[in-house]
Parts: sequence; C-alpha cells; structure tokens
Amino acid sequence: MAINDLDTFLSNYFTAHHCEVSSDGNGMLGVKLTEEMDKALMNRPFYWHYIKKMGRPGDPMQLKINVNPERNEKNAEWIHFGSPRLQQIINHLRTNEQYTKLFQSMYTTANTPLYPWLVVNLKISYKGKHKKDELFSIGLHLVNGMMKVEMMDILKKFTLHPAISDYCYTISPLIKMKSGFKRIETVIDQYIENQTHEWAQESLKLLDEEIALLEYFYETKTETEQQQMEKEKQEIKKRYYPEVTYEVINGGLFYLADDSVK
Repeated sequence: MAINDLDTFLSNYFTAHHCEVSSDGNGMLGVKLTEEMDKALMNRPFYWHYIKKMGRPGDPMQLKINVNPERNEKNAEWIHFGSPRLQQIINHLRTNEQYTKLFQSMYTTANTPLYPWLVVNLKISYKGKHKKDELFSIGLHLVNGMMKVEMMDILKKFTLHPAISDYCYTISPLIKMKSGFKRIETVIDQYIENQTHEWAQESLKLLDEEIALLEYFYETKTETEQQQMEKEKQEIKKRYYPEVTYEVINGGLFYLADDSVK
C-alpha cells in the first residue's frame, strides 16, 4: 500500500516538472533540472540574480540521485525516506501544487462520460526511537466508492489536461468530497492499527530507561535542580515518546473514463 518505490516517485515528480530524467533501472537517476526547479530546490538565489542582471541564460544544475541503499555511489546524492531532500520535495509539492483538477484527454466522436476520482497523496510519519516516513497515493471513485492504492502510478498511464475533451462530459459525484476524505482517513487509520508496533514498545522502553538514568543523576537535588530535571524529562519524552501522524501532501479531482482504471 505504501509507495516504497522512490525511484518511480522521484521520476514522476521531476518528469511532471518538465525535467529530463534518465534511470539505470537500479536506483540511480540522472536529472537535468529546469530553471524553475533549480530555483525551487538548489538554493542558488545569488547565482540567478546575477544571471538575470547580466541578461544571460542560466545553466540549471544536474542531479545524480541514488535511492538504492545497497549502492555506494560517492558522486550521487542518496535520497531516502526521512532525508532532507525528500522533505524539501514534499514541501515543494505541498506549497505549490496542493490541489489540481484534470480530465483524461481522449479523442472520441461519441458522447463519453468521465467519472470523478478523488486522489490524495499523503505522508505517514512514525516518531520515536527512530523516525520513518511512508508515502501513500489513494484514489476514490466518487460514484461507486471503489478505492485504488498507488493511484499516481495508475494516473501516469493517461494523458491528463486541465480542459475537458470534445464530446466528453462529467458525471456528478454521488460521494461528497468531505465524505470521500473521511473514507480515505478510515483506510489509513485501519492500516496503522493493523501494524505491529514493536518500534513503539522499544521507544517506550528506551524512554523509561532514559528517565530512570536522569533521576539517578538527580537523586539529591535542590529546587533549581528539580526544575532542571523536569525540563530534561520533557525533552526526553518529546524525543522518544512514540507518535504516528499523517498529513496530506497534495491531491485533486481527476475525471476518467469508466473503463480506464482496472
């Protein structure tokens, strides 16, 4: 259910932003950034300010990305769940492309209905002794209630356009957007509940050990030391107390022909 294939996720992300992407099929991506993506990701404001001031065309950077932990590539940037670069990409999506509305592009001479799909991309974060993120893409058919996971992989098979094609018309949703989001939240809640949570038990065990050690060091204490100990306790709890949260990265309403999604 989770999008564990970062190779596909990143390839789709950069391709959707008009970057040239190459892959060796074993976790290595080459990306030729556009000017827009260079400005968004590479933190070179002074370079672009100078280039524009001189009236010269800029030279966007190229990225060599490794998503395969079994490969040790010194000249490649390793991107993994929890890495700063992946978080930067997620923040870029959240800030700039949180919601879209697209139609399946098709050539037809007959009246053709397009059905609404609510698509939500979200991130589940596990925080405790260790940190871990999972990315999900879920699609909900807003007429018959069918649900699909890894929906972005399904959508990349289609040509999508902001305007509806000739002879096509939309079917009104029977499931309201708010209800659709609730259904997706229920699926995510069930997914989290059905997991084994040894990581949480390990985090609580470490939390208790750290607090016991702290109390040992402050066995005899003044009022000031008592206040300091309580402050340090809160910091330990904040660091190790297990917590699971999820947040929407982006999503949209996609109108697709009824026989398109298998």
